[in-house]
Amino acid sequence: MKKKHLFFLILVFVLHFTKAQRTIPIDTTIITNHSTTINGAKINYSATTGTQPVWDKGGKAIATLYYTYYKRSNAGNLANRPLLISFNGGPGSASVWMHIAYTGPKVLNIDDEGYPQQPYGVHENSNSILDVADIVFVNPVNTGYSRTIPEDGEDVKKETFFGINADIKYLADWLNTFVSRHDRWLSPKYLIGESYGGTRVSGLALELQEKQWMYLNGVILVSPADYNFFKSDPAISSALNLPYFTAAAWYHKALPTSLQQKDLLDVLPEAENYALDHLMPAIAKGASLSMDEKKKVAEKMSYYSGLSEESILEHNLDVPTGFFWKELLRDESANTIGRLDSRYLGFDKTVAGTKPDYNAELTSWLHSFTPAINYYIREHLKFKTDVKYNMFGSVHPWDTRNNNTRENLRKAMAINPYLNILFQAGYYDGATTYFNTKYTMWQMDPSGKMKGRMDFKGYRSGHMMYLRKEDLKAANDDLRTFIKNSLPKGKSAKY
Repeated sequence: MKKKHLFFLILVFVLHFTKAQRTIPIDTTIITNHSTTINGAKINYSATTGTQPVWDKGGKAIATLYYTYYKRSNAGNLANRPLLISFNGGPGSASVWMHIAYTGPKVLNIDDEGYPQQPYGVHENSNSILDVADIVFVNPVNTGYSRTIPEDGEDVKKETFFGINADIKYLADWLNTFVSRHDRWLSPKYLIGESYGGTRVSGLALELQEKQWMYLNGVILVSPADYNFFKSDPAISSALNLPYFTAAAWYHKALPTSLQQKDLLDVLPEAENYALDHLMPAIAKGASLSMDEKKKVAEKMSYYSGLSEESILEHNLDVPTGFFWKELLRDESANTIGRLDSRYLGFDKTVAGTKPDYNAELTSWLHSFTPAINYYIREHLKFKTDVKYNMFGSVHPWDTRNNNTRENLRKAMAINPYLNILFQAGYYDGATTYFNTKYTMWQMDPSGKMKGRMDFKGYRSGHMMYLRKEDLKAANDDLRTFIKNSLPKGKSAKY
């Protein structure tokens, strides 16, 4: 009898766990309460985390997005309380980066320059903008814990989510639901997007206005990826890389003494002017450029980049960034430098080659961010699941066709007199360089009629400028000032 009973218990146990599936709940909410200190003042807040569905036209859930929403307690009338909606990039990147390293109430354990430290974990972010705005961090499909919802064993079509315009369309609809659920229709609203998130929020600004009738007060582009720039001819895309070369070479003390003895911000305007006034037209001339002219340009490029004239001439003045990361310190220390943040050093199997074996900065970041976000969500926010948190999710192939996001942001600004834009970039970012960001800002409104509503802020760090302690404070202070200055203060939305 005892043997039969034991067999029955084992059978139940096996049947139970063979049916178990690792799935994320489609619609769920967990609320916890916390306090922190920001700029010397105690701030009480709630953290709402969970999932909210994405519906198709028929009202059926086809995906669910994981989010975390921070709301300051006792902040008064929500009509006066700004809401910041935060996205990271990739495409395919979770919202982890700005969540636990930039604007959120907690930051991960790293040193003052952004390098990993053990023990892993998080601590208070005394620079968070939660004192002036509530924040929601959104994870698009397949990032973080966000997932599609299969129907009858069949996955949802990828084209529903994985492309510039598809991404913007479903996220705008999702935000409509979020704003309604949390009673934020009257609040001043801001979008912030980092890297590809800059493309995303540029498109969302107009999509929200035209399809959801939701108007914004501001858009913040952090190290934005501008595909119009990336796909331009070398005369533009290559020439505008020169000031970044200058910045990275200055940091590694690879410039001539005449430049190296100056402060970075005194050197960069020289490189910027040369790039626009001389290098760009020289590359545009192509084969019509005489050899004497080409050598003079290569000499000046070498002066501003730390590269040899020979290597520049071998590339016909069009020096790939990958080659720069490999070449700059090749003869000195044989180190490579980072792509997203060129302060970081790496080393390859061989000194020879035309590009680094790996991204020194990204591997460093994943080292510290991954344990911190998994710990923080489970132990602080109390959201526990067996589903893997995707730092980077599968979203490819990504449809980049019909990209009008830069123009869409311009149009959204023109339609909405309340809408302002802040650009933030790190001087040592070699992927979405600071000068590319300036170029995007200039080209967005070539008439100059709205330039008073745009601002650029640069920092002595890389793609995620906030990893450097000094810039974490400066960048958050810039956000705080931007939000305060872009509130209407009783003014009507009219020209």
